[in-house]
Amino acid sequence: MELNLTPEGLITAYANGIFPMGDPWGGISWYAPDPRAIIELDDFHVSSTLRQTCRQGRFELCVSRDFAGVIRACADRPDGSWITDEVIGAYEALHGLGLAHSVEAWQDGELAGGLYGVALGGAFFGESMFHRVRDASKVALVLLVERMRERGLVLLDIQYLTPHLKRFGAVEISRRDYLRRLRQAIRMGVSFADPPPTPSERPARGTGARRR
Repeated sequence: MELNLTPEGLITAYANGIFPMGDPWGGISWYAPDPRAIIELDDFHVSSTLRQTCRQGRFELCVSRDFAGVIRACADRPDGSWITDEVIGAYEALHGLGLAHSVEAWQDGELAGGLYGVALGGAFFGESMFHRVRDASKVALVLLVERMRERGLVLLDIQYLTPHLKRFGAVEISRRDYLRRLRQAIRMGVSFADPPPTPSERPARGTGARRR
């Protein structure tokens, strides 16, 4: 398997449970962690405080209005970032093909927070998130999960478990289990970008996903 940052190389990597990260010295490394962290959509936890924030309408929420702005904001970290210029260019090319997406929270006409990732079939691979305004990235995550549910996606990959995402219900599964679920998800005839299906077209919630 040839791993590179071309759109074809990235699609092949994601379909096999592999993702890239830029190195401080300018190279690219490829990762396939075991265990793998995911968020079970049926177990996604939203605190009462965050739920209230979502209802307040403090943020204007949208998808892929400013993909370039989101990925650059994710890369803009004082301690450096694995999101190098080469990585940015590669994901912007994927975005141009309709496979990479950003989920955004705006406030007063400014990008307040968001996240970006890659979607293949029924899988969404979350890459990074950022915020400039408190709770903005959390609200974007809620929108991501809602959109996945609406469009019949079933697997939300977050790569590594963090205390922050654990509060939303993130868990770890074995690579073997992850690859099995990934194969099921990418074969599904659904799309993160398309309008939500009608009730008769929508898969049963949780299809292809482990339910606890």
